[in-house]
Amino acid sequence: MKNHFLYPFIFFLLISTQSMAQVQENITSELVILNVKTGEEKTVLREKRHFEAPNWSRDGEFLLINSGGLLEKVGLDGKKLGGLFTGQVDRANNDHGISFDGKTLVYSRNDEGLSSRIYTIPMAGGEPTLVTTKYPSYWHGISPDGETLVYCAMRDDAWDIYAIPTIGGEEIRLTDADGLDDGPEYSYDGKWIYFNSHRTGRMQAYRMKPDGSGTEQLTDDKLDNWFPHPSPDNKSAVIISYLEDQKGAHPFGKDVKLRLLDVETKEIKDLTPVFYGGQGTINVHSWSPDGEWIAYVRYHNQD
Repeated sequence: MKNHFLYPFIFFLLISTQSMAQVQENITSELVILNVKTGEEKTVLREKRHFEAPNWSRDGEFLLINSGGLLEKVGLDGKKLGGLFTGQVDRANNDHGISFDGKTLVYSRNDEGLSSRIYTIPMAGGEPTLVTTKYPSYWHGISPDGETLVYCAMRDDAWDIYAIPTIGGEEIRLTDADGLDDGPEYSYDGKWIYFNSHRTGRMQAYRMKPDGSGTEQLTDDKLDNWFPHPSPDNKSAVIISYLEDQKGAHPFGKDVKLRLLDVETKEIKDLTPVFYGGQGTINVHSWSPDGEWIAYVRYHNQD
């Protein structure tokens, strides 16, 4: 779990004590797929427990969620397909996803006593490989050619976006603006990295070239806009928008809605009405391979 505060040192003390994504009590989680063209919605799974952050598999066959530090596969018909790498992958937080070619799982793990670091593991099976030795590091994107990872990391008391070879090596800092930069994700054509930033004092969506140059602000309104996930056709991005100013944080249990951003005209339209969500709703890439659907989680408080 990654909740950001204006004071990074305080945040580091908090996150370093967590062993996995924080499980919310008395919550019903609802895994939903939404057709971005027609507005049709389907509830895939609804259970009285806390799960988060769906990915759509690259072959379109299943959805991947995390719960209690473990990863689970869910069929589009709601059938539970079992854990993914049970016994090998644990303490996972909600920053995980699958490479464009479907061959590699990338995930962030809350390593005991160290906070979050990034790992990879072949989807065909194998052993996890540590990519980032430095921490905290929260993965969000992989390049279409599979060679580079991009992630949010705190270094020298500042939250910025970094890139690193997927096989490991030296990390490269891509942003240095004041305020939190987070959620970096490559476009399908590899020409852009989309991200969100608090550099203006309000969370907004941006994109930049893969080398960190050519930054372009995409949203500029009174909502808090997080995690722009670019579409397979490179024409739009789905964002999660908090109705109220969260002061640079990304909390659970707030009024939010999903919106579709035209990345060229910057026009935005609502995809959902307001619902109870936030942290865990749509942290990571969740487009279907055909670009018609997205997956997300909304929550229901049982108190």
